[in-house]
Amino acid sequence: MTTVQVIAVLSLKGGVGKTTVVLGLAGAAMERGMRTLVVDLDPQANATVALEPGPTSATIAEVLDEPRRAVLKRSISPSAWGDELDVLVGSEANERHNHPDPSLKQLSRLDRAMDRLRHGEDGDGADEAEDDYSLVIVDCPPSLGQLTRGALVAADRAVLVSDPTIFAVAGVQRAFEAVQSERVEHNPRLQPLGVLINRVRSRSAEHAYRIAELRELFGPLVLTGTVPDRSAIQQAQGACVPIQHWDTPGAREVSSVFDSLLGRIIRSADRNAATYPGARQIMVSGSPASD
Repeated sequence: MTTVQVIAVLSLKGGVGKTTVVLGLAGAAMERGMRTLVVDLDPQANATVALEPGPTSATIAEVLDEPRRAVLKRSISPSAWGDELDVLVGSEANERHNHPDPSLKQLSRLDRAMDRLRHGEDGDGADEAEDDYSLVIVDCPPSLGQLTRGALVAADRAVLVSDPTIFAVAGVQRAFEAVQSERVEHNPRLQPLGVLINRVRSRSAEHAYRIAELRELFGPLVLTGTVPDRSAIQQAQGACVPIQHWDTPGAREVSSVFDSLLGRIIRSADRNAATYPGARQIMVSGSPASD
């Protein structure tokens, strides 16, 4: 078994390229040979579309209905990107779980599902495994209901995605408040990894002003690297391949940002393991695509 980092990628403002960050991180992890699971919580299921997993007999919606190991195995399938990447597939039906005022039991469902991957049913231990994950990346919907809050309850770190617009400060502030609230009330190991600014145009004075504004207000929590606005991102997503496999200068520039972000996650995992030595050891038995 291996210690795994569960990373929630969120934004409480739509249209900032949150799923782009999920896909970029997943591609960076593949390049390092890290077994990775993408959990597509967003009812839009854009990550699932881009990653093209094989057919499953269940989805994340059924997992949150009944977070048992057997349901999980029916909901996970290998991505078309490669053997190192699996998908807990998304579904529009998951919207039924996005309650605005969830109970503690509802908030804990994703965490219980992750625990089932780690320990099997009723703490009986996982079966001998062929596949174990080093990283779990959770793509959250752009709203603060049960789905995003449940992801924060299950996560070790949160990546807050923003764009350099007039609405950025308010969105980042709300996201930080959400992380802090779940950390205090339900998940003491949760920490913000930082704010990643996406879709940056280097020649835009407005973007430069908004980035400076974010750095002034949130200091070192705003990550140094920013994701440039490059057509290679849309081209790679349209072709359903990792940005790391799109061989253009723009793609290489974007890829380096995601590799740096992954490095930060790995260093954070080392610190987290020292602080919480029993945390997050997850193993999946057999083929994730098997019924």
